[in-house]
Amino acid sequence: MLSSPKSMPTRVDLDGLRVLVTRPPHQAGHLCDLIAASGGHPVRFPLLAIRDLSANPAVQARLSRLAEYHLAIFISPNAVRFGLAAINRHLGLPSTIKLATVGRGSALALEQALGRAPDIVPTEHYDSEGLLALPALQQVSGQRVLVIRGEGGRELLTDTLRQRGATVDHLEVYRRKCPVPDVSVTEWLDKTDIITITSSEALQNLMALTPAAQRTQLLTKPLVVVSERTAALAQALGFHHPVIITKHAADEAILQALIDWTHRKLTEA
Repeated sequence: MLSSPKSMPTRVDLDGLRVLVTRPPHQAGHLCDLIAASGGHPVRFPLLAIRDLSANPAVQARLSRLAEYHLAIFISPNAVRFGLAAINRHLGLPSTIKLATVGRGSALALEQALGRAPDIVPTEHYDSEGLLALPALQQVSGQRVLVIRGEGGRELLTDTLRQRGATVDHLEVYRRKCPVPDVSVTEWLDKTDIITITSSEALQNLMALTPAAQRTQLLTKPLVVVSERTAALAQALGFHHPVIITKHAADEAILQALIDWTHRKLTEA
């Protein structure tokens, strides 16, 4: 069973590090608390805005046949949040359907909401590739699979499961968009030491929100990211420092990456 940490860190591990936290507002609080409890200074600057589509008629129409599916896959914590909201508006979750998540954060969100862990979740490589490598998804011919996600996104999971013989449908329960920030990039650029990025789309939004005159300075900032794909994008965009990749996307893994980076810098000083 997955569980969240029972207490905040008590050591001052971050040595006053100023950390830009770019998660959507409803997801940023826990990471900010962890950073502050570890001696850092979180600076909030959301790079994604999330719109709830769980009450959309098209979503509810798809759920009328929910009991016909063998497996529901939740792509993200937002998919859990808004997907379960949509399901609860309808008839609830059938006991016969198996549940899967791509990552630990989604698994924890599902467990907290339902009181049960997902039936299928990677133990490492928390992405579509990691999920698809699991034995439980190798023989899916004839099964009906519902992928619960936001609008758009990667098609690897869907395409691969269809190639393996499954019938795959999508339930798109939220929409991501670039937010209108309360402050400009210029106002925090000199006040942060390192930037946390939790999706490639967020990184693209950061570049779009940065005035041309400040992009050279932005590219000197170290980045902590949660996937190899986002790290590759950062390198392609021209960020100077080697990109720090966390072990997984959970807030605790982001915090640990920040602590490790801080300790390396203090050792080098």
